[in-house]
Amino acid sequence: MEQLFPDAAAACTRLPVIWRTLLPADSASCRLSSAMVSWIISRLVVLVFGTLYPAYSSYKAVKSKDVKEYVKWMMYWIIFALFTAVEVFTDMFLCWIPFYYELKIAFVVWLLSPYTKGSSVLYRKFVHPTLSSKEKDIDEYICQAKDKSYDTLVHFGRKGLNVAATAAVMAATKSQGVLSDRLRSFSMQDLSSYESDTVNTGPGTTTQPAAAQHRTRTMMRSKSESYNKASS
Repeated sequence: MEQLFPDAAAACTRLPVIWRTLLPADSASCRLSSAMVSWIISRLVVLVFGTLYPAYSSYKAVKSKDVKEYVKWMMYWIIFALFTAVEVFTDMFLCWIPFYYELKIAFVVWLLSPYTKGSSVLYRKFVHPTLSSKEKDIDEYICQAKDKSYDTLVHFGRKGLNVAATAAVMAATKSQGVLSDRLRSFSMQDLSSYESDTVNTGPGTTTQPAAAQHRTRTMMRSKSESYNKASS
């Protein structure tokens, strides 16, 4: 750690009073804390001066319809996008380099400074020639990626629809089987109850119509006999 941060002890003495009261006093902790302070400051600088200020300036350029300012900030945003992409890897593998975060702050200031015009220099000398030479290949790759993504989306969409349809058919078949079983059980129960009722009430129901028929025949015979006597 002492080789990576040789001036860490002096840096601890140069910290503001509030940081010196909050941070530990030993040299190792002070070295780590100074690196953390540098990281916080670099993030604030990138956020405020590298993102918010250029965003507001781009808004002003669009509002005023100034082509010169518009092109200037478009070049800056292209360089800043590349810087953000590279920063992801450098923060993981190169953050141990002394004054790494200070170099990031200096780079952002160099990009924004109207005297150095760093973003314009990088774009005109490196980015624009590279993109111009590789533009056709990049466009073809993007078109292929779009086609593949569309085909992949359609493929997975069809598979999802097939799975959903299969699940729906299985659920309908299962519910139909359960319903038919319940109806079959109900019909068997009704049939058995009907047969039991017929067996239980059979003799009573057969004697009652026979008695009624015998009574009717007796009345008809008596009426016919009385009619014959009256006629004679």
